[in-house]
Amino acid sequence: MIDLSTDTARQVVVAQGTADIYNGQPTTALMPDGKTIHCVWTYGHGGKCGPAKSSSDGGFTWRNEPVPANWITAGNCPAVYLLPDPAGKLNLIVFAGYGPDKNMQQAVFNDGGWGPMQSNGLGPVGMPFCTIVPVEGGKKLLGMTNRRRPGEMVEKKSCILVQSISEDGGFTWAPLRTVLDTAGLKPCEPEIIRSPSGKQLLCLIRENVKKVSLYMVSNDEGRTWSAPVPAPEPLWGDRHKAKYSTDGRLVIVFRDTGPASATKNSYMAWVGAYDDIIHNRPGLYRLKLLNSYKTWDCGYSGIELLPDETFVATTYIKYRPGENKNSIVSTRFKLAETDQLLTAISTQ
Repeated sequence: MIDLSTDTARQVVVAQGTADIYNGQPTTALMPDGKTIHCVWTYGHGGKCGPAKSSSDGGFTWRNEPVPANWITAGNCPAVYLLPDPAGKLNLIVFAGYGPDKNMQQAVFNDGGWGPMQSNGLGPVGMPFCTIVPVEGGKKLLGMTNRRRPGEMVEKKSCILVQSISEDGGFTWAPLRTVLDTAGLKPCEPEIIRSPSGKQLLCLIRENVKKVSLYMVSNDEGRTWSAPVPAPEPLWGDRHKAKYSTDGRLVIVFRDTGPASATKNSYMAWVGAYDDIIHNRPGLYRLKLLNSYKTWDCGYSGIELLPDETFVATTYIKYRPGENKNSIVSTRFKLAETDQLLTAISTQ
């Protein structure tokens, strides 16, 4: 484990928390120019949407983005994606967990800025889409999230995984279909990663009972999934978000929830290979990105790779002691740097 959390030169405060303002659960999207990043989040834990900023310099500085008044009627962990349609056109769309009709909401960014939140008819759900990936050669999009088991009468706050397909680039979605319902466990907040060969999808899963993260795989573009099995222990955590480096390694950021982990509750990054997960290997190393001064309350990330091979990871966290509530904070690193730090540690 390499500790980067004390290196404040890497850190940028996107939105400062105060004694009264709690900033929570951000996500980010990098635009094709390789330097413009959009970030959305909530006021309050799983609270109302509305805050939005963008950076035109790769995350060093941020400016407010105006949003329509009805964004405040939508809530719970907005997730922003740059999504391709079947013709290859990219659209920036943000999804929110619920709106006035209790269904998932979404809003589209156009030349004039962000549009209003509108229901997409999916729900009720616990979260918006936690992950969206192109499938079938880009002809469709596969979105996955979690919800309570419909008609639940036994388990308090049950969680099952559901997915939907879009054939028009994310503007409309097919009805939700259950893909994982495991009695006694509460799987949620999935992250789908395509294998380096392109032939397999791997879904990392948060689990809220035993806190042992799971994964399952699909060899048919998400039409069917294998039974879930435990992920390697260094990946046990909440709300995984993954990105490949230019050399093919995986970088996965998350909130550490490992019961025996020395970095439990910290904002972490795991560095390894796709096959490390499949073969239950620990990976290469982990990075402690930020220390949380409010135990578990961090994670929910954006992770972007800039053209110069800098990773920009953005989270919500109480990153300093004192009365201020959670802030939105980004930190940056290159694997070339962290590889050198690992070598230095190994030779000590």
